[in-house]
Amino acid sequence: MAAPRACLWLVSPVWNAGIRGVRGLSGMVAPEGTQKKRRTLVQFLADYFYDVQALREYLIRRQISKVQQENWAPTNIKNQYGPYVAGAFFILKQGGSVKFQGQEWIGPDRYSQFRQNFLKFQAVPIEAVDASGCALNYNGLDNLLPLKELQALSLQRCPHVDDWCLSRLYPLAHSLQELSLAGCPCVSERGLACLHHFQNLRRLDISNLPAVSNPSLTQILVEEMLPSCEVLGVDWTHGMKLAPEEPPRDTAGPVPA
Repeated sequence: MAAPRACLWLVSPVWNAGIRGVRGLSGMVAPEGTQKKRRTLVQFLADYFYDVQALREYLIRRQISKVQQENWAPTNIKNQYGPYVAGAFFILKQGGSVKFQGQEWIGPDRYSQFRQNFLKFQAVPIEAVDASGCALNYNGLDNLLPLKELQALSLQRCPHVDDWCLSRLYPLAHSLQELSLAGCPCVSERGLACLHHFQNLRRLDISNLPAVSNPSLTQILVEEMLPSCEVLGVDWTHGMKLAPEEPPRDTAGPVPA
């Protein structure tokens, strides 16, 4: 990748009316109209990196604001159609999929569009939600907690799902039977400990959690905490080497002469 133009000027030798060194370089890289100030190279670099830091902070703030906007609750839809339709609208808008009881899965097409035929399911509970990879955060859970009949929830690879989010899922403890947290970068042992309320869970996926320091020990503790649940996580056979097979021994005694 080509270096910035300013960097190209900095590494090239510069001679300015017999002046050699930093002041000569600063004249080459200074913006137009500031030549008279004779800024030093150190001042230029300080200003340059300050601008980069300011741009970085601006982009971070913009990304946080975007995530917050995506997690606003559709209050108007909830008031008009009820919590089931509002929850479905929220997940579909984020790019996820939902399943009403007795119905097929509803999700966006390849153009990230979805049909609004689910508006007729005002009185039909949602039994499954697939929010894999969605920008769901703590505030966005307001749209899922009213789904008291929810049985399966997938939060795979959700970048903003953290320990605080797991601590807030307890209203779904009585209905939830399947939960997937695979690939969530912000979920640690502390968040998994909050799942002790979920005694009705039958399947829990906690594989590939970078924030968990000891996956093997964590899985054992979760299995003890939820004895009726199948916990998916560590591949116990990964890295194990099978011992080489020993040749069969000749158990026959010596042949008498």
